Amino acid sequence: MTAGLARTIVTGVIGSDTHIVGNRILTMALEKAGYKVVALGALTPAADFVRAAVETRAEAILVSSLYGQGELDCRGFRDLCVEAGLEDILLYAGGNLVVGKRSWDETEETFLKMGFDRAAPPGTRAETVLEWLARDLSPA
Repeated sequence: MTAGLARTIVTGVIGSDTHIVGNRILTMALEKAGYKVVALGALTPAADFVRAAVETRAEAILVSSLYGQGELDCRGFRDLCVEAGLEDILLYAGGNLVVGKRSWDETEETFLKMGFDRAAPPGTRAETVLEWLARDLSPA
């Protein structure tokens, strides 16, 4: 990271989901790693993530969902970002993103097609997300 310039990341739990513990753990790990985190908490509409990213000039949005409706809640998320002028913002989704029996590969493919840069399965460690961010935010 550039000395003195903390990169800003927006985190939160999307939709009607109240499962916040994993998101809080991730937020603490991000802060410890030197990121400036705008933590929106639980029950966050997609538009609020985008608004917060615009207002804080965030470089990434990390969306969490554990109640299984992430696929529904995240539809059109990339479009909202583009409409707000955030064409290049990094988007991650993680958690228990879908309901029903579906392989992780299918779930990941769904989220990548929806415009997310990465999708993290349940149980993904914060260290993995930090590695992804370091790689994805580094200059090409």
